[in-house]
Amino acid sequence: MFAKLRQLLLPWGVALLLSALLVAAGRHWPTPLLAQDWALTRPELALQLALALVLLPPAAMAALLLQRLAAAPGRGESTDCAQGER
Repeated sequence: MFAKLRQLLLPWGVALLLSALLVAAGRHWPTPLLAQDWALTRPELALQLALALVLLPPAAMAALLLQRLAAAPGRGESTDCAQGER
């Protein structure tokens, strides 16, 4: 039980730390990213940055999940349990 709890605490702690860093960054830089001077003068660069910030984290998560799924093909429900045998 404690091993599973430790496995859960690490990603949860990282997510909590990332959330705290984002809050601190929002307080330090209150102007929205796309409303800053450089973004208004180079809107194509601002659009590319915004798309990267929106699309790359889910793509990285999907790649990580697919990699772990491919690395552990034997995990999951067994055929015995799927047929009703216990």
